[in-house]
Amino acid sequence: MSAAEDTLASPSTLRRVVVASMIGTTIEWYDFFLYGTAAALVFNKLFFPASEPLVGTMLAFATYALGFVARPLGGVVFGHFGDRIGRKRLLMLSLMLMGGATVLIGCLPTFDQVGLLAPALLVLLRLVQGFAVGGEWGGAVLIVAEHGDARRRGFWASWPQAGVAAGSLMASGVLALMAGLQSEADFLAWGWRVPFLISAVLIGVGWWVRATVEESPTFQAVAREADAVEKAPALEAIRTRPRELLIGAGLKFAENISYYVVTVFSITYVTTKMGLPRATVLNAILVASAVHCVLIPLFGALSDRIGRRPVYAFGAFGMVIWAFVFFRLLDTADPMLITLACVGALVFHGAMYGPQAAFLAEMFPTRIRYSGASLSYQVTSIFAGSLAPLIAAALLRATGSGTPVAIYVAAAALVTGFAALAARETRGKTFAEIDRAA
Repeated sequence: MSAAEDTLASPSTLRRVVVASMIGTTIEWYDFFLYGTAAALVFNKLFFPASEPLVGTMLAFATYALGFVARPLGGVVFGHFGDRIGRKRLLMLSLMLMGGATVLIGCLPTFDQVGLLAPALLVLLRLVQGFAVGGEWGGAVLIVAEHGDARRRGFWASWPQAGVAAGSLMASGVLALMAGLQSEADFLAWGWRVPFLISAVLIGVGWWVRATVEESPTFQAVAREADAVEKAPALEAIRTRPRELLIGAGLKFAENISYYVVTVFSITYVTTKMGLPRATVLNAILVASAVHCVLIPLFGALSDRIGRRPVYAFGAFGMVIWAFVFFRLLDTADPMLITLACVGALVFHGAMYGPQAAFLAEMFPTRIRYSGASLSYQVTSIFAGSLAPLIAAALLRATGSGTPVAIYVAAAALVTGFAALAARETRGKTFAEIDRAA
């Protein structure tokens, strides 16, 4: 079949691909988010002991940021081979790399036991995590998007996105459970390791589920035409789609920053500045993440009805306002209002994240789609999500207030809002039409 023709999977195959992709994504992002939550609660004490709590936290967040630095490299490498040999094989590899690194983090000695070797090993494993998750996102969303039809692509492609939220939900939930069942001393002594070691079981589940997934029919159609497979798809994306790469990066910017301020930095803010128990903020993030999981597919479906641009812009401009509301609610020290702060933030984030997978996938033709979408998504993370908790912690340390952090998030959200308005609407376009236009 010509690459110009859309090849659609049967409904039963599509459902199997969606479920498998979401489960695998949930497991991989559970591993990735687990580090961020632990960085705020544990790593600052066990791997970066310092006299001032915020200094240790900032050092822990710095290693957290390194995972994002490795993500673009993973996106380029996985995107290159994903555009040349297929989506499925790369998804299996990313699962093994991510899971293995996470289990090893749970086995690491601490600073008190081996000195500087402990943070050095932590940094190395974080880099492996970042490399793996850099390739995970593109493959997971594309294998779903390319199995489905254009009419409901926003909805179907949003399910792996919901898997990211589910991974955050699992990470927060397991750590909240361990922290709630244990004393501070036991949690720091060994309890924090359990969520990381659980990943060994999750790897097996994820491998079994993903083994049932068929390769993308859209990619297979292109692969049958030898001259349609790019030798250097990432370079081709940069050469032929600079506008799309820039718009895609703008779309990712505030979505990434706001998410990690809400789900990672808020833990430090509530426990360090407000002096509240860690369970208060972990439970708030848990509730918000559950709401987030439900809303992401709903916003993806809404983008199929009214367009990607208006849904995305609503989320971005809504975040401009909510950034200030968020910190006002945290400052009340009321657990219910802290929960409301997190839920509201993730509502606006979900409006960006729901349509995102389809939006980015539709910006690139099949032959460079994995590379193009991954570059837009992952390169931005170096300047956005990786630095967000670190910048927020530095602002808090310098001013003692959440207002500068709110300004930081709001400014980023304005950039993303204007990127959404500048993007071309892609709702309803078939991949055949996108390929022909290329």
